[in-house]
Amino acid sequence: MKSNKLILAIAISTALSNAWAQETPDDQEQAKDFEQIVVTGTPTGTAVRKVDASFAITNLSAEAIRKLAPKSTADLFKAVPGVWSESSGGVAGANVFVRGFPGTGDAPFLTVQMEGAPLFQPPTLSFLENSTLFRMDETVAYMEALRGGTNPVISNGQPGLTTNFLLKEGSEVTEGVFKYTTSDYDLQRVDAMVSGALADDLYYMIGGYVSSSPGIRDAGFNSEKGHQFTLNITKELDNGKMNFYTRVTDDHGVWYLPTPLVSGVDNEYTQIGTLNRQASIQYGPDGTSQTFDFGNGRGWDGSVSGGKIQLEFADGWQFSDRFNYTKGDANTYGMVPDGAPLMISELANLTDAEGKNLNLRNIDPVSGDFVPVKGAVSGKNYSEATLVQQVGRWVVLKEIESFTNDLSLTKQLDALKVTLGLYTSNFEAKDWWSLGNQSYHVVAPGGENLTEISCNDNKDSCGWNYDLSSTGDGSTRAFYTALEYKATDDLTLDLGVRRENHQINYSVDEDLDGTINKPVQYDEDTTSWTAGANYMLTDNSGVFVRVNDGSKMPYFDDFRDNYSQYEAGNDLIFDVQQYELGYKLAADNYSLYATAYFNEVESSTVALPGQPATLSVTEAKGIELDGNYSFDFGLNLNLNATIQDTEITKSSNPHLVGNESQRQPGWQMRLTPSYEIELAGGNFVTLYGTLTSVDDRWISDDNLGELKGYTKVDLGAYWEITDQLNVRLSVDNLTDKEGLTEGDPRNPTAPNGRYIMPRSMRLSIGYNF
Repeated sequence: MKSNKLILAIAISTALSNAWAQETPDDQEQAKDFEQIVVTGTPTGTAVRKVDASFAITNLSAEAIRKLAPKSTADLFKAVPGVWSESSGGVAGANVFVRGFPGTGDAPFLTVQMEGAPLFQPPTLSFLENSTLFRMDETVAYMEALRGGTNPVISNGQPGLTTNFLLKEGSEVTEGVFKYTTSDYDLQRVDAMVSGALADDLYYMIGGYVSSSPGIRDAGFNSEKGHQFTLNITKELDNGKMNFYTRVTDDHGVWYLPTPLVSGVDNEYTQIGTLNRQASIQYGPDGTSQTFDFGNGRGWDGSVSGGKIQLEFADGWQFSDRFNYTKGDANTYGMVPDGAPLMISELANLTDAEGKNLNLRNIDPVSGDFVPVKGAVSGKNYSEATLVQQVGRWVVLKEIESFTNDLSLTKQLDALKVTLGLYTSNFEAKDWWSLGNQSYHVVAPGGENLTEISCNDNKDSCGWNYDLSSTGDGSTRAFYTALEYKATDDLTLDLGVRRENHQINYSVDEDLDGTINKPVQYDEDTTSWTAGANYMLTDNSGVFVRVNDGSKMPYFDDFRDNYSQYEAGNDLIFDVQQYELGYKLAADNYSLYATAYFNEVESSTVALPGQPATLSVTEAKGIELDGNYSFDFGLNLNLNATIQDTEITKSSNPHLVGNESQRQPGWQMRLTPSYEIELAGGNFVTLYGTLTSVDDRWISDDNLGELKGYTKVDLGAYWEITDQLNVRLSVDNLTDKEGLTEGDPRNPTAPNGRYIMPRSMRLSIGYNF
């Protein structure tokens, strides 16, 4: 499993050094890389040059995002060094990992911001991670992604990855875009955006999209559909600026789950289809029956509204306030595989743990023969050799609401800059779950449920169920201070401290029997800090060193999964320590950002809701590389690479000690070339692509099953026909590689896995004005 990561790191570093050692062309006409500006990671959101920042941050412009052609928000995170994003589950519900931080799924160490304010205080709740709450469209100006760095002190104190999406703003010039997109999987999408001036120093930007498709994995119906509307109002002041925005989204798609790894099943397979999307489940002590549409999959139906105020006063004072209000539903409907596929004939011989025959096939009481198995919808007879699999019909109804405000005040005192901040967030979540609801289905695209199998026909005898109704609310109050001292013209020192109070009130009715069996009233404080030093070697190169100590605070699911520890007095606050050493080089036509990191993270993992948690400590060390070189004949090369090593050093399960952390590759690399060809009349064609290669990974912390590495190729072309009219063609997974992003997280030894998306093509025709 272990690859020779040191050799790979040396090879990549040598290649980059040779490229960046070349002389910069004198006649190259382009924006200087070292003048790139970032606003994420500073206590007041004050803009700084990227090359001056004392932390690892990636920024992607709107055009860079278009070239990557992400299928979802989480798909975009693959362009960030140190991040492993499993976006193969559809438009929502991704698994996102950062720098070897441990996790079983979702994204416990990811925060998604819009205009500098978190969309939702908890980074992850079961069946909800932050990227589900955000959709990409033409209203996004750029994205910034901060790893480690000052994260434990500012904003919501996320120690891992914070991604910040900045919206486009209006100006004195009225401009906009209209774009139609289609695909080889019958995508129909219209995007539009227009911006301009309402009055003197008052500007607007308005935009959104409408979209519908059967999905990249064809479900036989329009399984992905949605729309979004965004309004951003900007007011320029004599001493600053104010932004107020609202974004309303209703977008969902089928939840793609691990599939059986057997002949006849490939990366285009999806269990959901017209024969099974309408299904009835039983829940609660009385076996109440209800029908749901599992074609709704996962998504977000809600809104985010907020604003940002940034002001400068006399004598070096700066004021900043960033806030938002989020409310909506993030429901999940899925057909979840359970165990290995079997032939119908094998069901008659299945036994329980004690060796007792389960008699899953029905027997005719007169003849003693097995009754033919039929499709519950089609009535079709299925042969004894037909492959079937237990599929759980899971329903999660989730309603969330939050209000967040981040206020800070900065004073410049000669060489010392002092910031005082107050972060507050009130949040709540109401859940209703019915998990399990097992039933045997045909292993085929849209494979239907079966009758004349006793497990299916007698609902009380089939598999397991986990039902709950819960309601929880919480609050976070944090005071933070940041000091920045300019020791010399080249050396800057900084220190940040955060004192946080975290309160949770939570009640759980497991089994839906009206009994609250897990009540929680929690009130704890914690302190986080960061310290860094930045030394500029030249005006466009430097080094930095940083250390921080942060925390992963407990939210609702942490108490449900670790309730016995909570009762025993455990505060459930998990410590995260990080160390970073970075090098930065940026010039007119080349740049290199390299960061070495080491971290130690406490964590809690649960294979299935309701099961006991495993407590562990994981160490990770690695190197992140982000390099860019632009040649004077129109060719640009970008390299994004991560090499890391993880190890579980402590665990309540001693068999895990010494293992690698699950799901995360030892190395990954993305090489993105683009070539611009100028046409007669001044217009141009740009050809671009991305080569992605990843290492093997383990399915689980037990390191029992291996996910093989793979290499994936994407291609694209952009043709500027006129100054206004343009065409873009994108091909994802050109060679139709069948790489796996995960196995079966509930049963690592079962032959199930989730493929990356199959080959697909998108064509867009745009009009800019």
